Amino acid sequence: MARYALSIIFAVFLACAGNADARSRSPQDSKPSTSIVDGSPTLAPFQHVRFCLRYPSDCKSNPTEIERIDLNAETSDLLKRINHDINLSITPTPKNHGPELQDGWAIAPVMGDCNDYAVTKRHELLESGLPAKALRLSVVKTSSGIGHLVLVVVTTKGDIVMDNLTETIRLWQNTDYQWLKIQSANDARFWYEVKAPDTSVSQAGRRIRLADR
Repeated sequence: MARYALSIIFAVFLACAGNADARSRSPQDSKPSTSIVDGSPTLAPFQHVRFCLRYPSDCKSNPTEIERIDLNAETSDLLKRINHDINLSITPTPKNHGPELQDGWAIAPVMGDCNDYAVTKRHELLESGLPAKALRLSVVKTSSGIGHLVLVVVTTKGDIVMDNLTETIRLWQNTDYQWLKIQSANDARFWYEVKAPDTSVSQAGRRIRLADR
């Protein structure tokens, strides 16, 4: 609880990338599937703290839930439909996250930014019966250096990203994003830094292959 109180004191401001930053990669470019690894605990975005006060049911955690969903045809169709419908239902509009923090994250607004898209998608998937543990909001930075919020869905075939900048649902490592922090799977109010991927194994394998030539 003390950590949660601290996150109320310190604000983490998050601007959203515009539609012009939308990027996708074709399935042929897919990298081997890996999972996002939690690093050290970090402060929740201040607006997420406010969101949890406004929508407490969306910030509940159930320790008995499974932590990843089976990515079968039915689940894939559900994710694609929710991603498509929410991307169309909200008109992209910059919000004022200035010193007064007038504009908070909202579920299903008529107009909103990346934060509203992400929390609305998570809400709809929770309403569809998917486990909260497998639905994790994540703060990223685009290749142009703009803060952005996406929804990560943890599946049996890798961690995939639902994003308002593209209709394509991609593996997280197939994006051009710098991954900064992610919502805890065990307690939806807490957040962790995203641990940088360990590339030592792949680099070592590459050196061996080069030596064999």
